[in-house]
Amino acid sequence: MRALCYHDKHDIRCDTVPDPEIEHPRDAIVRVTSCAICGSDLHLYDGFMPGMLSGDIIGHEFMGEVVEVGAANKKLKVGDRVVVPFTITCGECDQCRRGNFSVCERSNRNKAMADKMFGHSTAGLYGYTHLTGGYAGGQAEYVRVPYADSGPVKIPDGLTDDQVLFLGDIFPTGWQAAVQCDIQPTDTVAVWGAGPVGQFCVRSAILLGARQVVVIDNVPERLVMAEAGGAIPINFDEESVLDRLGELTGGKGPEKCIDAVGMEAHVNRSVDSIYDRVKQAVMLETDRAHVLREMIYVCRPAGTLSIPGVYGGLVDKIPFGALMNKGLTVRTGQTHVNRWTDDLLHRIEAGQIDPSFVITHKASLEDGPAFYKTFRDKQDGCVKVVLQP
Repeated sequence: MRALCYHDKHDIRCDTVPDPEIEHPRDAIVRVTSCAICGSDLHLYDGFMPGMLSGDIIGHEFMGEVVEVGAANKKLKVGDRVVVPFTITCGECDQCRRGNFSVCERSNRNKAMADKMFGHSTAGLYGYTHLTGGYAGGQAEYVRVPYADSGPVKIPDGLTDDQVLFLGDIFPTGWQAAVQCDIQPTDTVAVWGAGPVGQFCVRSAILLGARQVVVIDNVPERLVMAEAGGAIPINFDEESVLDRLGELTGGKGPEKCIDAVGMEAHVNRSVDSIYDRVKQAVMLETDRAHVLREMIYVCRPAGTLSIPGVYGGLVDKIPFGALMNKGLTVRTGQTHVNRWTDDLLHRIEAGQIDPSFVITHKASLEDGPAFYKTFRDKQDGCVKVVLQP
């Protein structure tokens, strides 16, 4: 089959690789009908995530048709149409029973490696480093789905791939980020980053009843998309984020702040951003944390910081004194996808939201490597790329 494979930093290729096979009775094989390039994939592309090997199949946002089912899998049958969450969940461990699916205790087959890195292992992930299990990803024609009687979400007739594909990652990620804020009707919610996850943070915060939602970015077409979804845009290249947030909140700051950027914050004029880039260059820091620092500074005392943006290692110069003295609550983590999918699928069916709004580009799998650069560099108005094997 054909699949997108990581070979080195900025080197993604569409290779011919062996077809996946059933390895365990709970497995299924899915023929991929749609997959997407995620902002988290860019951290692999840019070489910031440890644990990648040449030839690894990448991608964790995918859906398709079940073509083979293991003998012990009673949930799925051949022909079922499914979205596959990016977090691999056993459905049986203590964390899965609590709904904490992104920290499943069994699905990371490289648990010992992750234990050393993080203190405790988190769940296995598709196509996302050997620290999370080294599982083959979904930017491919076929995927082996382990624990396929637990994770996959069956899709009813009448919904297109474009409407439901993002149930596997960015829609529940944006939703969880907003839910973690415990949004009240009087709240101002500020979202840093108007990429795909940021767009779903905006719409989720509005669905959850925020008084006003503000989005911060410097890419005009992304700001326009967020504004169409109900947000007040701030272009940080053209105005002061601190001053504008002060105007919008009567000088008090937003009650809730969401970091939808993560480890590769792009701000060229700030002193701390220059500092981060220098430390990265000499391998003294892995992540650029400008957004975290700014959120801590502007958030209203007793407010909440929600962090769906991915961080991979070490950050420096975090104003922890401000965080502690202002009494801020920090909530973060990979997404517990299956905790949210039933509700979000019903919302799509009811017409409350059509997630396909975020798609700006479609391409074949063979064109995928070129679109990594297009997406990373925000060329041609690119917000979200869907690949169709």
